[in-house]
Amino acid sequence: MNEVLPQLDELLFSSVEGVLVESVEVTDTAVRIEARTTTGRAACPGCGCWAGRIHGSYLRFPHDLPTAGKLVVVSLRVRRFVCAEDCCPRKTFAEQIPGLTRRFGRRTERLRSTLVAVGLALAGRAGARVAGAFKVPVSRNPLLRLIASLPDPAVAAPRVVGVDEYAQRKGRVYGTVLVDVETRRPVDLLPDREADTLAAWLAERPGIEIICRDRTTFFAEGATRGAPQALQVADRWHLWHNLGETAENCVYRHRGCLRPTPAQPEQPQEEAEPTASSPWPTGHRFAERTRAKHATIHALLAAGHSKPSVARQLGITLNTILRFSRATTPEEMFTGQWQSRATRLDEYKPYLDQRWQEGCTNAWKLWEEIKEQGYPRGYASVRDYVSRALRGKPQPVGPRHHPPAPSPAGSSRTPTRYPKATGSSSKPLWPTAPS
Repeated sequence: MNEVLPQLDELLFSSVEGVLVESVEVTDTAVRIEARTTTGRAACPGCGCWAGRIHGSYLRFPHDLPTAGKLVVVSLRVRRFVCAEDCCPRKTFAEQIPGLTRRFGRRTERLRSTLVAVGLALAGRAGARVAGAFKVPVSRNPLLRLIASLPDPAVAAPRVVGVDEYAQRKGRVYGTVLVDVETRRPVDLLPDREADTLAAWLAERPGIEIICRDRTTFFAEGATRGAPQALQVADRWHLWHNLGETAENCVYRHRGCLRPTPAQPEQPQEEAEPTASSPWPTGHRFAERTRAKHATIHALLAAGHSKPSVARQLGITLNTILRFSRATTPEEMFTGQWQSRATRLDEYKPYLDQRWQEGCTNAWKLWEEIKEQGYPRGYASVRDYVSRALRGKPQPVGPRHHPPAPSPAGSSRTPTRYPKATGSSSKPLWPTAPS
């Protein structure tokens, strides 16, 4: 075992000095490495003086890179030194191993650098999923905190800078983004889009030669005051964007010139009178509207317009245009508004017609009579048939026919209806027996 330990030091901590591996324990899910520091002294983080007097020691358990698909935990014993400087605010301090640990760190430096690389490449959620596949359990928030703790990279002063606005809350809060046009990388973000803020930022960088900016007044004023030596140009994206908007507005204003007038269909010399059996009566508003729509759609299609274009012009759905285009005549658009469908009332219609000719024009009374004959439906269908089919028929001239008075036996089953009394009247509402 004494011969294996130096090899473990070189294998596990080859890039770290001052660490001695004492034992390695392998389980089904993890690898536990026990190690300790071997340096004789350490530098105080407060005053920078070297101290060699040991105050005590304790164990740290930083997570390391996995090996063979297993989690690696280092049981590292570190020492606490006593600072020899009396003026140092620190009395004691714990030693840190460069390349292995840092203050309050729960991961080794190599695991930390690996997670930083994953977070920079994939961000939070995707980086956490990839790290889990490598047997490094971590959530998205620690990855984002690792990225946020990185120092800002050193950025050289740009020569050509692009200035535009960005929305923190669209329509409410806007800021200014500055981009190095040559490297195509963002340089800085300003909290607002005021001219004073932009002028102050440009004044601190006198090496700027060209400013590609949006053509707004506050950007123009800020660029003129902050960098008077720079050449101001409009960037290509805004030029193309403004050109596209101008062309669209121009076409929209002259859209009437681009749309040919649909050819009016030739009116036939003599229109055939619709047959009595046709479900499209002449003068019906729905029928006339359908005929006009059918003629207009076919005229536009004959003029060369596409079906989606006709739908946009007339404000009709495309499915309706397709149905009208397939119909050669308006009568083919019949969808059941005037169909002569068989109903439960058909077998009672001859009786209703006969009673109407006899002078009974009360729809309620007619319904009560056919209900006694076995009609299973309600009053509404009889009322609709009377108003639609019987009201226009001539009635025979003569006295109204009254049905016979009900017998005493039948009066208990079917009560006689009487009108409500209106005003003051001495006539009784109910028939009385002769005295």
